[in-house]
Amino acid sequence: MTGGARRPDWLVLASCAILAIAAAAAYSGTFSVPLLYDDKPTIVGNPTIRHWASVLRPPNDSTAGGRPVLNLSLALNYAVSGPAVWSYHALNLAIHILAGLTLFGIVRRTLVRRSGAAATPVAFSASLLWVLHPLQTEAVTYIVQRAESLMGLFYLLTLYCFIRGSDAAGRHPRLWYALCVASCAMGTGTKEVMVSAPLVVLLYDRTFAAGSFREAFRRRPGVHAALASTWLLLAFLVVSSHGRGGTAGSGAGVGWWRYALTQVLAITDYIRLSFWPHPLVFDYGTALARPGLGMLACALLIVALAAATLWALARRPAAGFLGASFFAILAPSSSIVPIATEPMAEHRMYLALIPIVTLVALEIHRRLGRAALPVCVLLAACLGLAAARRNRDYSSEQAIWRDTVAKCPRNARAHVNLGAALLGEPGRLGDAIAQYEEALRLNPDDAEVHNDLGSVFLKVPGRLDDAIAQYEEALRLRPAYAEAHNNLGNAWAGVPGRLGDAVAQFEEALRLRPGDAEMHGNLGYVLSNVPGRLGDAIAQCEEAVRLDPGYPKAHKNLGSALLKVPGRLDDAIAQFKEAVRLDPGDADAHFSLANAWLAEPGHLDDAIAQYEETLRLNPRHPRGHNNLGYALSHVPGRLNEAIAEYEEALRLSPAYAMAHLNLAIALSDVPGRLNDAVAQYEEALRLGPENAEMHLGLAAALSRFPGRTDEARAHAEAALRLEPGNEAALRLLDAIRASGP
Repeated sequence: MTGGARRPDWLVLASCAILAIAAAAAYSGTFSVPLLYDDKPTIVGNPTIRHWASVLRPPNDSTAGGRPVLNLSLALNYAVSGPAVWSYHALNLAIHILAGLTLFGIVRRTLVRRSGAAATPVAFSASLLWVLHPLQTEAVTYIVQRAESLMGLFYLLTLYCFIRGSDAAGRHPRLWYALCVASCAMGTGTKEVMVSAPLVVLLYDRTFAAGSFREAFRRRPGVHAALASTWLLLAFLVVSSHGRGGTAGSGAGVGWWRYALTQVLAITDYIRLSFWPHPLVFDYGTALARPGLGMLACALLIVALAAATLWALARRPAAGFLGASFFAILAPSSSIVPIATEPMAEHRMYLALIPIVTLVALEIHRRLGRAALPVCVLLAACLGLAAARRNRDYSSEQAIWRDTVAKCPRNARAHVNLGAALLGEPGRLGDAIAQYEEALRLNPDDAEVHNDLGSVFLKVPGRLDDAIAQYEEALRLRPAYAEAHNNLGNAWAGVPGRLGDAVAQFEEALRLRPGDAEMHGNLGYVLSNVPGRLGDAIAQCEEAVRLDPGYPKAHKNLGSALLKVPGRLDDAIAQFKEAVRLDPGDADAHFSLANAWLAEPGHLDDAIAQYEETLRLNPRHPRGHNNLGYALSHVPGRLNEAIAEYEEALRLSPAYAMAHLNLAIALSDVPGRLNDAVAQYEEALRLGPENAEMHLGLAAALSRFPGRTDEARAHAEAALRLEPGNEAALRLLDAIRASGP
């Protein structure tokens, strides 16, 4: 083969390399973009991606519901990096690049029969514009919208493999057709939009290969039948996921006609964003459009485009194919089938953008000739810079939701998520609450927002009653709201005398969601504090561990319950160790392990090490300081350090009665600090007047002061009243009586 004959191959390779490099440059800053919104329940809160046995059964209430191939891809990432985001973003970018290269192959092979050498520049221009368009950022940068980009890759591979198989000069057509059907099946398991792929392939066959529908069916009946058979798989997945957890379809609670009216505006805006991608919005909220004159103009535009597509299918089939593909791709999500949680979303244009940029590239090349390629490259460079700029909006949860609120101030969901993002920033609790309250002002009947605001109030000292009121309002609006029952149970667990109410709420939550590991663990933790229910508590905690062995809190709760069973200390320590292994950054897990080591003879140093790790992770942990002080007080020569820890615990929590008691005990052993010890005992008793140990300690301290024996006797008698038969109190009383009046 001559050098001239090889030149087109080198041009193709160079085009592919430039496409990949350009896409990588535009998305190079996205590898540290954190988990956002639906990423969290679909990745962190999705136990099925942690175990290969369950990976093809994703939870219905997540973005992966009814999409086993998507769930499998997330499981591969989890196996590589756990919840660390870098591998997810790397795979998202790789999928986008592969989709761009596949698009290049489709356009080039379609045009080569008509344009010869000109096919490569046109295909390169169209693919470059598509890969770098900022409208694609949501499908690439937002991790769970891999559902769209991965489905898009399989959609394009389905068409590409069909083209290769139908090429009269090609080799191994059966292999290509098999890959075509396999790609279609994989796409069906990724996202429901794949439903239109068999129709688009048939239309492509009619337009570019066979010349008519009759000839397409005559030449390749088996291929088209096999592609259509993937609809059976799709029907099974849709039915088994119960309409994606009730968020899509006729059971979503949204009228089809209201949804269709909203799509008139949505499709018009999609087209506008294709030509002028500003402003781009991460979340448009759930509001549905109302009829108006503006909607009439949009409807007329869409009707005109549909009519032009029908005309072109008859007179200009190639252009008609592009128009029909646009409508076919958008039809599943942007027609009359309601998607209640997301009436409009920019990621839906991931594939639908292809017909638009292809038409643009064709028109530029038709009009400008040799100057077309530099113009397209310059235009693509501008789009790439805009995409890189848009990706910076994803740099943090607060950044993306602040941007969304600014662009859609009436989006209640955006206010909620901005509030959640502000919760993670010190000193912004008031701002976070304001965002939740604004969301409720916009939509006062949103049970989820009441539930979320209750969880915020639960973190604010003195607002437990407000938290309970919010949870109860959420349950009034939605009585079968399992998460609100669970949260109300957590709230009641913090109210003295209401453990029974807490248990009832957790049991109702589990009735509604019996396979929830967190709820089993919460019920187990509360039952461990109910007299006579320790066995039930352990059973609930063990069920939580069985359901989700990788859930650290389940191991921690089980350890706490086992710690109360005589002879199970080693088992408790094993559970706490597993909790620490699964989540080394959980200060409370280290604290629990430290407490267990403290109860194990000969492990005082291990306990101190775990308390110190607790305080390294959370320096504002009052119980950590108190318990470290207690451990240090048993080490010769470290009493002053123990006193310092008790004092820090009281600085953080002045009403901490046990820290006052421990500080009093420590000060009693320091020469010249007996008065300080008495003051600490008295403060401890003011906070906990029915504590025998505090009365006894104060009695012992007072007995060392001449003239205060009556007070000492009174406190020793109080200790005996609270604990009849307390030998230490009896001995102290005998000593006081022996010392005289």
